Amino acid sequence: MKAKPIRLLDTVALLDDLPNRKLRAGEVGTVVEILAAGIYEVEFCDAGGQTYAEFSLRADQIVPLHNRGKALRVALAAA
Repeated sequence: MKAKPIRLLDTVALLDDLPNRKLRAGEVGTVVEILAAGIYEVEFCDAGGQTYAEFSLRADQIVPLHNRGKALRVALAAA
């Protein structure tokens, strides 16, 4: 299966712990900048919307989570 491309403002999850950055696998962030091919600036925010971390990450360190509502539209149409 081909990997889904990561785009600006995609919601992504961290794949591995980054202890030196105090981040754990599964933390969810937003791609806020595409720095180069396969390099993304990802912002991590708390429930109040306050940024607690922002780092450059490689594509192999994150996975996109959302499909821009396509699955939801399909589910609603089937209901």
